[in-house]
Amino acid sequence: MINYKEQIADRLAAIVADLSIEDIKNMVEVPADNKMGDYAFPCFRLAKVLRKAPPMIAKDIAQKLQEDPMFSKVEQVNAYVNMFVAREGFIKNALDEVLEKGDDFGRSSKGEGKTVIVEYSSPNIAKPFHIGHIRSTVIGNSIYKIYDFLGYDTVRINHLGDYGTQFGKMICAYRRWGNKEDVVKEPIKTLLSYYTKFHVEAEKDPSLDQEARDIFTKLEKGAAEETELWQWFRDESLKEFTRVYDMLGIEFDSYAGESFYSDKMPRFVQELKDANLLEESQGAQIVNLEKYDMSPALITKSDGSTLYITRDIAAAVYRKEHYDFYKNIYVVASQQNLHFQQWIQIVELLGYEWARDCVHVPFGLVSLEDGTMSTREGRVVFLEDVLNRAVDQTRDIIKEKNVNTDNIDETAKMVGIGAVMFQELSNNRIKDYVFSWDKVLNFEGETGPYVQYTHARAASVLRKAGEETVKKASEGAIDLSYLTKDSAYELVKLLYTFPDAVAEAGDKYEPSIVTRHIVNIAQAFNRFYHDEHVLVDDEGEKTAKVALVLAAKTAIKNGLGLLGIKAPEKM
Repeated sequence: MINYKEQIADRLAAIVADLSIEDIKNMVEVPADNKMGDYAFPCFRLAKVLRKAPPMIAKDIAQKLQEDPMFSKVEQVNAYVNMFVAREGFIKNALDEVLEKGDDFGRSSKGEGKTVIVEYSSPNIAKPFHIGHIRSTVIGNSIYKIYDFLGYDTVRINHLGDYGTQFGKMICAYRRWGNKEDVVKEPIKTLLSYYTKFHVEAEKDPSLDQEARDIFTKLEKGAAEETELWQWFRDESLKEFTRVYDMLGIEFDSYAGESFYSDKMPRFVQELKDANLLEESQGAQIVNLEKYDMSPALITKSDGSTLYITRDIAAAVYRKEHYDFYKNIYVVASQQNLHFQQWIQIVELLGYEWARDCVHVPFGLVSLEDGTMSTREGRVVFLEDVLNRAVDQTRDIIKEKNVNTDNIDETAKMVGIGAVMFQELSNNRIKDYVFSWDKVLNFEGETGPYVQYTHARAASVLRKAGEETVKKASEGAIDLSYLTKDSAYELVKLLYTFPDAVAEAGDKYEPSIVTRHIVNIAQAFNRFYHDEHVLVDDEGEKTAKVALVLAAKTAIKNGLGLLGIKAPEKM
């Protein structure tokens, strides 16, 4: 696909000898108002060099570009050169790219030969997979898909929270108040009730906390009974988690959680000692990070047991040695910012040059309308319940509106679960938000169902056009003059910039850039559909318009795919 910014920079470089092509390219803008052109070049920076007023410079440049066939019009407005691209050439360039590449439109080879690890979801074993987990799960899955689409060799890791003192508490609670039949019947809800009861009882009897710590120490040392219970809790929890992942269409390449690194940590405690980084503090071992404006990092407790930081250091080094990653991305809530700053700094102090290739991608938190979620108090909204309720309500809407679909249940899953995922990915990831059933299940406005419906509408137009017309349209031999009106041209411009949106989303670890772009494409398609009658009698006009419908459908499908959302053919 022709890069118009580069083409414009080449032409301007021949006129403006005082700036490099790269400088000129970076100065070329896309005006917010299309009445100001498709591209604009500001001339303020040239005033000092050329010793002329910026409007005079803009006027000179505009006159020299007037005859260039790449433009239909070039005009000077104050200090700007506004350039209107010749529409037919632009449309041909964009449509040829979409129709030729199809499902690969927007894909690139940018990351060829580079491995990117994306760690996401990472729920705690024996605790609820609640609505708060959807953020890491869905954002991380989309980042993985975007990097895969950009040509990187991607590895999906679910770093399960399957270690730590909470397992001492869980085993303690199970032995005192639990039974096997209840756990087998409803693992997570039962184990949560034990965990909640432990904290209630520990308020009355603080010795329970020490009992739990002693149990975890035994687990760390490989005691048979504790290990067997821990493994059972882990297996039962994974069955529950997998059911939710299947609903979301999410898979992982590795479930290596915290426990996987338990035998790898002594190496790094020794490395810290050898590097003279460890200090004793009240019996515990710390790394003093005061000179980096951070609080001390606790490496081992006074009883010798390890902490999250030790495990994360071990995990990072293991991943570098095992995968030789280009980037090691962690999609973890912003609450953990300090934790990531600390351990990445420690890895750097240990002399690992790749430390800054470990990237923390933070996101805002979810709270309930009546306050913050608390696993200890049992105040959670189960993610599976949210997804099932979304599917049920969507099924009711489909029946009520007599929606055209071959399989109501399948469509209800696509749209209901898609609605929940789309909402997660529609806002900047760093924003906190309050979970609201009304908001999640509102299918009006700039929502997932709106974009999915637009895809289904495009699919319906193609079915009505017939196979022969669609085949001719897909081959790109069309009369472009039928697509030069404003609504068609604005849609083509959004298709043209779709690959840029994907690349930007990867650079910024921000799926909402893709979400926003496909909402814009859907809105532009619906304006085109409203303004232009597509299935006209004239075969040439119909084929040209069908080509644009096919291209828009392709881009929407590819964009939804990068969000992990399905695109229904009927809806």
